Amino acid sequence: MFDLHRLRLLRELRHRGTLAAVAAALSYAPSSVSQQLSQLEAEVGVRLLEPVGRRVRLTEQAEILVAHTEAILERLERAEADIATSLTDLTGTLRIASFQTAALALLPTTLDLLRDRHPQLRVHVTHMEPEKSLPALQARDFDLVLAEEYPGSPNPRPAELEQEDLFRDPLRLALPEGAPRPATGGPMAALRSLDGRPWVMEPEGTAARHWAMALCREAGFEPDVRFETTDLLLHLRLVEQGHAAAFLPDLVWGGHRPTVALRQLPRGRRARRVLTVVRRGSGGHPAILACRDALRRAVTLHGGQE
Repeated sequence: MFDLHRLRLLRELRHRGTLAAVAAALSYAPSSVSQQLSQLEAEVGVRLLEPVGRRVRLTEQAEILVAHTEAILERLERAEADIATSLTDLTGTLRIASFQTAALALLPTTLDLLRDRHPQLRVHVTHMEPEKSLPALQARDFDLVLAEEYPGSPNPRPAELEQEDLFRDPLRLALPEGAPRPATGGPMAALRSLDGRPWVMEPEGTAARHWAMALCREAGFEPDVRFETTDLLLHLRLVEQGHAAAFLPDLVWGGHRPTVALRQLPRGRRARRVLTVVRRGSGGHPAILACRDALRRAVTLHGGQE
């Protein structure tokens, strides 16, 4: 029978990419990881890794082993959930990763609700954008991820993960002071009126940036992006002070009245999906169920459902 610990190291290598990354994540020496994988190769009787420059690549047989390891770990996730369900008190640690606006608007209320109902549950929260948090969820760095999905830019859906919709967060065009405000022409006219104006957007490579660029190009212009940041509070401040136009989600207001002029976006572009993502097999864990329930209640309290 193959050693499960060594199989998990192989799986970690599949998700993290390098022996050094596996060693750092698990607090091992790289030589120890290499030795364990060499022993696994001896157990299996075939080559599992092949060098590619300074890195290593999994062989076809290693990929087969990783697929079976994923299935085993899913069953173990279910076993952990069943054990937790059998206990009277919910204890342990729940590790959450969230993008900024959801963390600001929803997580404080969610934490209040969890503390009141499950005072022995320790909740650890990390601010991380979905581009990084979803791979980290696969690598078991987190238990639940709050992610966003923009219109026309669906997230990858690995078989090892399962997601559940939380709510739809409206997106709006935020106009800086002094920007023209067309009286007619609808959402596209309002968007076109900002051709030549400075913009603030999220960095290249993010789903939000891809969506925003596509929308501006659909309106017939290339936006002059002078400011790039994932910090949507900085987006808001730049709009407030007249430095840039932006696309802002309703979550950025945290239930308060908007401080800048907003315009509706074209149909089919008016909202992003906010969802929770967990590893397959862990969705029935009481801590996951409690967290998802608290998040839904937080959304309702903040009036965020569309």
